[in-house]
Order: sequence, then C-alpha cells, then structure tokens
Amino acid sequence: MSVKINENCIGCGACESICEAVFSVDGVAKVNESAVAANMDEVKEAAEACPVGAIEVE
Repeated sequence: MSVKINENCIGCGACESICEAVFSVDGVAKVNESAVAANMDEVKEAAEACPVGAIEVE
C-alpha cells in the first residue's frame, strides 16, 4: 500500500492524533512510509477523518 498527502493538506493534525506512527505534521503532514504496513487500520481511519481529503491510500 502507498500513502500520499496531496496539496489539500491544511496541517490540522487529525491524522497525527489518530496514527502518530505514520503521520507527523509540521506545517503539512508527512508520511513515515516504513510504518504504513503495520498500521493500515489507523491509516485508513486517518484518511476517513481528514477534513479536506488530503490523505490518498492506494
């Protein structure tokens, strides 16, 4: 699985609060790709919770 943050990110921190192992926010969200596979349920939850749809899970 691949996780990307698109240009819609507003840096609200919702993703980081749901899954800090994968997401970190410093202005905009960044993805720790090495932690994605072990945290897929939380990644999907964060993608659904993103208020601007900035998290793309493929």
